[in-house]
Amino acid sequence: MKEIIVNSAEDKNTIILVENGKLLEKYEEYDSLQRLEGNIYIGKVTDILPGMQAAFVDIGDDKNAFLHIKDILPKVSNQTGNKHEDLNKYNIKDYVKVGMPVIVEVKKDKTDKKGAKVSTNLNIAGNFVVIIPNTEFVTVSQKIEDEEEARRLSNIISNLNIKNYGIIIRTSAVNATEFQIKEDIENVIKIYENVTKQAEELTKNNKFEPTLLFEKGNILKRLLLDVGNQGLNNIIVNNELTYKNAVELVKDFNINVEVKYVEKESLLDLYDLHKQINKISNRKIWLDCGGFITIDQTEALTAIDVNTGKFIGKENIEKTVLKVNSEATVEIAKQIRARDIGGIVIIDYIDMDSKEDEEIIQNLLIENLKKDRAKTQVVGFTKLHLLEMTRKHICS
Repeated sequence: MKEIIVNSAEDKNTIILVENGKLLEKYEEYDSLQRLEGNIYIGKVTDILPGMQAAFVDIGDDKNAFLHIKDILPKVSNQTGNKHEDLNKYNIKDYVKVGMPVIVEVKKDKTDKKGAKVSTNLNIAGNFVVIIPNTEFVTVSQKIEDEEEARRLSNIISNLNIKNYGIIIRTSAVNATEFQIKEDIENVIKIYENVTKQAEELTKNNKFEPTLLFEKGNILKRLLLDVGNQGLNNIIVNNELTYKNAVELVKDFNINVEVKYVEKESLLDLYDLHKQINKISNRKIWLDCGGFITIDQTEALTAIDVNTGKFIGKENIEKTVLKVNSEATVEIAKQIRARDIGGIVIIDYIDMDSKEDEEIIQNLLIENLKKDRAKTQVVGFTKLHLLEMTRKHICS
């Protein structure tokens, strides 16, 4: 059974996705903290930095947003974006001017030190697809492993013959009908057309103010959009306003789930969630075998270290190391998802002398990351035998 639990307490909502009582994902949302990621704005270019091939954009926030040339050029691929483009052959001044209006989407939220990171490449999500205006490629989510189903979905999009929009087919589209997908695409395109219409109205004269055009919504809305049609059974809340909001979202998204209002001060005693939350808050996590992992997050990356701890094993050293590393790998995949760790992740496994063992661990990590809704990429082991991977935040 898969459930979303929303525990409201003072100015904070704790949103937890659980399956059979096991915590899969946890997010916290504060009334006092504005979330920008996914929002679309009509902004105004304030400064251009030719040496950095970038510009600053006023989106109406207290910090100007950062816009790089690679986030202005049309994406050539959903997998690699403009990663392999030779950016030196472009000039930021050919694309933006100081004072000009620009429609941007927030790709990364602001921090205490930096403004938000934005892009002119908009991604607007529906129930089954994501559209990317001004491109024309079709991509099927890598999470859809059934080749026949992936081919069916791709053919549906091809038959619709949609122009000027890139289409990403989401995991939730599995088993969706052609009618449902067509309707979803039409609804998302309407959102984009409304965005551009608003922008045109606001920029008829040069005195426009930076304005929010589209709000992605709170974490509950985002979570329902992603998992609502993927076996979700219940939404449990302890706040009347949240209950009404959840009922409306379920109706709007046409999701067949039950919304339950439970009049309790805290829902965190359900499934012993307090204990599970404490586990994903700790730096050190013990493994069943007696080993442990440590997780240290910095501004640049997240470092995860694997240790044998109390485990000495009853077999040879190679099998002992492989057992600890294997158990650690399963736990690491769970922790990364539960903590919503994003960006670069470096895993320092216990040294393995065998390339075959390293391959076993790498494949095990890839397999366990398939359960994660976020986009992940396992780069592999470096010459120093550190495993590199990246993960995109679900909600940062």
